[in-house]
This record gives sequence, structure tokens and C-alpha cells, in this order.
Amino acid sequence: MLKVEDINVYYGSIHAIKGVSFEVAQGEIVTLIGANGAGKSTILKTISGLLRSKTGSVTFKDEDIGHMASHNIVKRGLAHVPEGRRAFLQMSVAENLEMGNYTQPKATMHERIEQVYQRFPRLKERRKQFAGTLSGGEQQMLAMGRALMSQPKLLMLDEPSMGLAPLLVEQIFEIIQELNAGGVTILLVEQNAHMALTVANRGYVLETGRIVASESAETLLEDDAVRKAYLGG
Repeated sequence: MLKVEDINVYYGSIHAIKGVSFEVAQGEIVTLIGANGAGKSTILKTISGLLRSKTGSVTFKDEDIGHMASHNIVKRGLAHVPEGRRAFLQMSVAENLEMGNYTQPKATMHERIEQVYQRFPRLKERRKQFAGTLSGGEQQMLAMGRALMSQPKLLMLDEPSMGLAPLLVEQIFEIIQELNAGGVTILLVEQNAHMALTVANRGYVLETGRIVASESAETLLEDDAVRKAYLGG
């Protein structure tokens, strides 16, 4: 479904991503793990058109999207939930969800909003509240719900558990698994490497902008070097 080949991304003179290549097959959960600053978020931004690679290609469903505008990438079925949630804080929950519908027909918008409310009942309870008054967990649900309004085939999630209490982390990861079981392919960037590898099919390990390991999630969980570096023992 997604194929990234030999991308090199720069911030000015800083070479942030160095010849990265990887694939995500339809129906998979694939995770990118690595230390802060390894380049995980930069890769997601490059795939979604927020940054550009100097080389290589990004192919989604056999179409080169490497130079495509972000809104056109969303139209093709690829949605990105960025790090930090990025909700429209002065807009209501319902208005935030409506913003996520901009690539889809208005005639079916309310049906899709109800589908989001079924998956995230807390959002229905808060639908008239400003997003800025929500808890961190509720804002994460809102960010995911807003992305789901575009009916993605591939959902990219950047640090969905950041700053959340352990119980909410478990809830978010259960939702990720439910979305995947419902047919959504997932590319997951997550600082909680153990949780990410527990739900993923495969994983890639990044160090200073390069992929240094690529294995099944089960294999990475049992790898001594990965355990010491990212799993706390």
C-alpha cells in the first residue's frame, strides 16, 4: 500500500533523513521506533506532503505522491494525526470533526460524525465544548476522529500516547487495534516502543535518520539490543 524509497530530507543544512526505505502492506500495523530526534516524525511529515525529500519516491496505492499537495494526499485515502494532536482549540468538538470532512461529500458528513461518536462516546458527550477545554486523552480521541472523517485507507499516528495516563494509553491502543481490524492500515510512530511492538505486525528501528533494523514486531521485542535501547531492559 505504501512504499518509501531512498528518501533524504533536510532542515536547511541538517541532513535529517538519510536514505530511508520501507514498506507498509495493506492491512498491517507497522511501527517506527527510535529515540527522540531519530527522524520518525519527519518521515511521517514527508509522506503526508508537509516536507519534501531531495531524492527517492513515496508511493501510495501505486501512485507517486512525493510531490503532491497534502490535501490531495488526504483525498487519496492517507490521513496523518500529528504529534501534539493539533486540535482547533477555539472550535467545538463537532466543528473540529466537520473540518476533517473537507475532502468528503457534505451530504454524508453527519453520518460519518455519528460513526466517530460511536467509536468515541466521550466526544459525543463533549460535542459542544471547545476543544481547548478537553483533557489530553479526549484531544487525542478528537484528533483521531477528525482524521477518520476523511475515510482513510492508511492512518499515520504520531505519538498517540504522549502525555496520557496508563489507562488512557491502553484505551488508545485498543482503538488502534479495532481500527485495523475494521480494515484501516496503520503506520505508527510511538515513543512507547513496547506498546507499539505489542500491537504491530512489523517494526523499523531508526537511529539518527537511518533505518538500522527491520523485523517482525515479535522478533524486535525479543532482540537484546532493541530491548536495552528502547524497552528498558
